[in-house]
Amino acid sequence: MSKRFYVTTAIDYVNGQPHLGHAYEKVITDVIARARRSMGDDAFFLTGLDEHGQKVQQAAQQEGKTAQAYSDALAEDWKRFASKLDLTNNDFIRTTEPRHKGVVSALLSELHARGHFYTAEYVGFYSTRAETFLTDKDRRPDGSFDPEYGDVAQLTEQNYYFRLKDHQQWLIDHIEANPDFIYPDYRRNEVLGFLKNNTLEDLCISRPSARLTWGIPLPFDPGYVTYVWFDALTNYITIPAAHGDPALPPWARKAAGASGNEAVELWPADAHVVGKDILKFHAVYWPIMLKAAGLPLPRKLVVHGWWMKDGQKMSKSTGVIVDPVQVIQDWGVDAFRYYVVRELDLGPDGNWTDAGFEARYNAELANGLGNLVNRSLGMLNKYRKGIVPPPHDELAADAARAIAAVREDYEAYRLQGALIDAWSLVSRANLYVQQTAPFTLAKDPAQAERLDQVLYNLLEACRILAILVWPVIPQTAQKIYGQLGIPGAPDRFADAAWGRLVPGRATGEPAALFPRHDLVPRSKS
Repeated sequence: MSKRFYVTTAIDYVNGQPHLGHAYEKVITDVIARARRSMGDDAFFLTGLDEHGQKVQQAAQQEGKTAQAYSDALAEDWKRFASKLDLTNNDFIRTTEPRHKGVVSALLSELHARGHFYTAEYVGFYSTRAETFLTDKDRRPDGSFDPEYGDVAQLTEQNYYFRLKDHQQWLIDHIEANPDFIYPDYRRNEVLGFLKNNTLEDLCISRPSARLTWGIPLPFDPGYVTYVWFDALTNYITIPAAHGDPALPPWARKAAGASGNEAVELWPADAHVVGKDILKFHAVYWPIMLKAAGLPLPRKLVVHGWWMKDGQKMSKSTGVIVDPVQVIQDWGVDAFRYYVVRELDLGPDGNWTDAGFEARYNAELANGLGNLVNRSLGMLNKYRKGIVPPPHDELAADAARAIAAVREDYEAYRLQGALIDAWSLVSRANLYVQQTAPFTLAKDPAQAERLDQVLYNLLEACRILAILVWPVIPQTAQKIYGQLGIPGAPDRFADAAWGRLVPGRATGEPAALFPRHDLVPRSKS
């Protein structure tokens, strides 16, 4: 058995409907998974939902529903959302599932048996919105708390704590010894700066059931439920355990209900894709939880930024939003996927503008790739009855450079770079049309062989481009293959080698890949 490439999104909290940030994280993770599969890895992609906690309990009460019924209804919305984004996830985790509850309980029992928990009284402040305890360090100079915390209440209660500070130096050493653990590097520097300049506070891993009932009970004290973040982070090992992963201990596999048949080796995760706002949970809490339980650590955290709209923070209450579902209905899922990957590199924050979306759609998709494929096939149909001419390699060197660069980009999580490098071949092929003037060549019977050469180069460039862009815009890539008359899918990077377009093959009729149309406003809910 060989280990599969295991990539995850963060699991989303079910206290509302999905938005652009959720869509972005899921799309880039899908691109990573598809690219790895294309390059020969057997990738396993996990996404899902975080359904416990006080916010869900309160939201359900406000709607007059049980927390489970509330979560079930929203889960269907989120699953439909994943489908609209054309995701290829292999599993979808819900933290209310028995397999997950079992693993959380087993992990808690394991850590408790190893002596990592203790009880203590907490006196201080609590933010229900953030589901976190606050201290005086979180106060503003005037004594108030940032509005992002919502209503903050004073609390005095007994809880269970996880000894984090005992692992602080070990974690610093691990991050310094593994420079690729957190990507991009400036996020790694943020974590190291935090760890070196602050003493880690022990983590409260419980909430009294008198205050919160919607959670997984502590297996060693039913008067408490599990802190929602401890619950949520564990999902990353729930699925490997449920699939019988031999890299995990028997207690994890048994707790997840693994049958023992068809075991899949997934752990450790090759990449957790997360937003910058939850970096501390993944770069500090999660590694310490795993180390304390004697489990291997994930290999990489891929940390992305946030989206703004027209330079403003997105907010449903102010109407500053982008509805991904509406964009997909108006423009198509591939146009949406292309824009979010091309516009925003992994790491920094991004700014969605409707004008920018329309500009990229028209210039890069419709006039760039779409026009190249359309006119290449159009000329082949017009001048050669749709039959592929003999091979020629005038653009082979340009294609080879693009292929090598795109592969390196995908391997290094430079998804934006992969599109930039692929479009270097789009631009080169469109320039090639201008330089060779096939419309003029077609008028001179003496230039028949030269016209054949030009047409082959253009068609082969289109075929290779379908393979290079398949991880990002898979439906479009499949259409290109279909119009070229090529069976199967453009999902094998090895097929991008020059000269594999078979001469004598009959192609299909060209059809617009990206029809031009005017911008549809998307800024109102």
